[in-house]
Formats: sequence, C-alpha cells, structure tokens
Amino acid sequence: MDGRKPTLKSSQKVSLLSSSVRTVIRLRRTTQVLKKGLPSRDSPSKVLQRQQSLGKVKAGNQASFQGSQYFTFDTSAQPPQSIKKKKKRPKNPRVLYPGCSRKYLPTEHKSKAKRCLLLLVGIICFQILNAIENLDDNVMKYELDGLEKTMRREVFGQALAVENVMGLLKDYLATHIHNKPLVISFHGPSGVGKSHIGWLLAKHFRSIIGHEMVLHYFTQHHCPEGVPAMSCQLELSKMVTEMVTQAEVEEKIPLFILDEVESMSPDLLDTLGGFFHTNQTNEFLNAIYVLISNFGAKEVTDVLLQNVTMDLLEAQRTTEHLRTILSPVLSQIHPLWTSAEIVPFVLLEKSHVRSCFYEEMMSEGIYPDPNHIERLVSQLGYYTKGELELAITGCKPVVGKVNLL
Repeated sequence: MDGRKPTLKSSQKVSLLSSSVRTVIRLRRTTQVLKKGLPSRDSPSKVLQRQQSLGKVKAGNQASFQGSQYFTFDTSAQPPQSIKKKKKRPKNPRVLYPGCSRKYLPTEHKSKAKRCLLLLVGIICFQILNAIENLDDNVMKYELDGLEKTMRREVFGQALAVENVMGLLKDYLATHIHNKPLVISFHGPSGVGKSHIGWLLAKHFRSIIGHEMVLHYFTQHHCPEGVPAMSCQLELSKMVTEMVTQAEVEEKIPLFILDEVESMSPDLLDTLGGFFHTNQTNEFLNAIYVLISNFGAKEVTDVLLQNVTMDLLEAQRTTEHLRTILSPVLSQIHPLWTSAEIVPFVLLEKSHVRSCFYEEMMSEGIYPDPNHIERLVSQLGYYTKGELELAITGCKPVVGKVNLL
C-alpha cells in the first residue's frame, strides 16, 4: 500500500446514487397513495405486509384504549347525529332595488263585483226615494198642511187634539191601499170644539175631493125621533156603499163625519160598526170615519179637575191617561169603539172663551170692544182650580150671546 485512499469506481458511484434516488421516489409514491387513497404500484407482498403492520398498530391502540383505567368508551352507542342549526332570518326584510331602476308599487286590480254592488245600492236608494216622494205626493194631494194651519188658527185650547188628528190623517192618507178603515172618535164635554173640528174637516175635504166624497151626518137631522130604526139603517148603509164604490173608481178616500153619535140607537150603531170590520172588500177599507159624541164627558172633566197643569209634558201624560180611562167605558157602550182611535178634548180656559167671543164678533161684523167681551165672558160659569178658571160649557153659548147683541 502506498498510503493512498481507496477510491470508488465510477460504476459503484452510479449504483449508490441510483439506489438513494429510488428510495426517495418510493417514499414519495407511498405518501401520495396514502393521501389520495389510490392503490400503490408496489408488489402485492409488500402491500400485504404494510396492511398487516397497520392492523397490528390499530389493534394495539384499541387494546390500550379499552384497558385504560381512566377512559371507558361505549362502543354500542351510536354516534350522535349532527344537529342542524336553523338559520336566523333577519327581521323586517327589506327589498333592495338597484340604484339605476325605478320603484313601482304593486298594481291593484279592481274587481267588477264592486261596480255591480254600487249599482245595486244606487238602485235601492233610488227606489226608496221614489217611494218617499210618492207618499209625499199623495199627502200633498189632500193639502193637509193648509188644514192644520186652519185648525190651529180657529180651534182654541185643543193643541194636542189637533196634533193627534193631523198625525192620524197624514199616516192614513200617505197611501191608497189599507187593511182597515180609519176611525177617529172625539170625546169630551160640550162646547170644547169637537163639532167645530168636524165642520172644518168637512169643509176642507169638500174643496179637495168634491162634495160627493164627504158625508156630514147629523143623527137628529137624518134620523129624528119617530122614524123607524130600520129605515135609518138602510139609508145610512146605502149612502156609505154608494160613496165608497164611487171613491174606489176615482181612487179617492171618502170622509164620513157622524155627529151626535150619542143619539144613535143600538141598531144604528150596529150598522155603523159593520163598516169598521177588516174582512170586507177593498172599497170599504179605504175610508175615514169621524165619530163625534159627548160620551165620556164626565170622566174627562173629573180627570182634568184633578190634574190641572200648564206643563205641556204633563198635559200629554194626562191625554194618555184619558185614553186608558175612556177605552173600557166606550167599549161597554158598543164594541165599535174597540177599533177607533180615541181623541180626548180638554176643558177650555177663560182666555180661550175670550178668544171665541172675539172671533165670533168679528165674523158677525160687530166691533170687538174689550170691555164688552170681558162682560160677556164673566157671565159664563167656570171651574176654579187655584188661579186657573175652566169653562163649564166651553164656547157653546158664545154664538147665542153674540146674536143677541
């Protein structure tokens, strides 16, 4: 040996380098196979050895975990399912529009059913207004407003009675079709204005619907004493039948004013009451009957003397009380009053009698001297109730005293 280091041949250097490169390449392929799960290109024997070694390592690890004194695992339990978290929706979401576009509200589609409904409502309202106008036209045909003014001007001390009569006439004359005739019965003491209102009614309706449509029946004149009751019945029945028949043809409502009903015989009252029934032909149902009598005069006087007042509300209550008292009394006289509208007339005050003298003297062309009128008023009798004086005979003696002047 000459002290030189041994040198490797070039073929040995290449073999050593190639073996190291092959090892690096093999390790890289193994790592790539493990990462990607792809089968490696190694020989089947090497792959089998590698799997056996991995199985031993896993078994050892599992045995160590199972034998641990600190941790125990229940292998039978299933792993918990993943809980899905609900996404929270933002409150009051807003619609964002692009900045370059216009904002339009959603269009509302109008329904045609609304138009039909509005049309139906309009038709119904028109029909109602038309019906009201027809009622007003029918009432205006009889000019009841003028009649009311005349009655309030010429009838003294009977404001409630006039109001009741006009209310009944307006309600009945609003239409031409009825299910029963209108029967109005005046009751009260003598001289309080019952016959005067009957005379005003007859005068007004004669000027409106004609003389042939108004019958002013005075019992003592049309059926005096000594005349057989049968003839009076036939005559009254004939007059009523002819009038209602003609009125039905002309589409008018006749007026029958029957004064002095207290002088009628029971048979004549039966004949009169037969016209008030509801089970009749149409022409007998469209009629107005006004009964004037002194029945119930005592009851009216007694109630008024016990409840004398100047209050209007109390006077209305007194009028209602009078109706409740008169109804059973009149029903005992004859059943025809069960179908009648009772209108009580109150006693007249001294001031009302003074007005009666003034009007009568003016109508006769006599100068109404106040001193002369006061002397005539003082000659009549009065009920004294406190400071109030109520005339016993009303205005009945006024005409006779004025005629003596």
